[in-house]
Amino acid sequence: MKCEKLLALLNDYIDGDVQPGICAELEQHLASCNPCHVVVDTVRKTITLYKAGQPYELPPGFRDRLHAELRARWKQSKPGSPSENRG
Repeated sequence: MKCEKLLALLNDYIDGDVQPGICAELEQHLASCNPCHVVVDTVRKTITLYKAGQPYELPPGFRDRLHAELRARWKQSKPGSPSENRG
């Protein structure tokens, strides 16, 4: 199995909606392909965190840096916005 096929079947695989034969092929691929293994593991962990519904405390200062970066990128994507035209 190639990585592209695994990624195309990723959601069904994680949900347990893949036929047993295909599932065996996916698991064989995962055993020998570290990048795909990391992707599947990351998606599973993300789903687990989401389902837990627990807020995650951001490291100190990260929230402010994140908001500043988001504001800067938003301003870049909106040239000529009223806030930029105030002189």
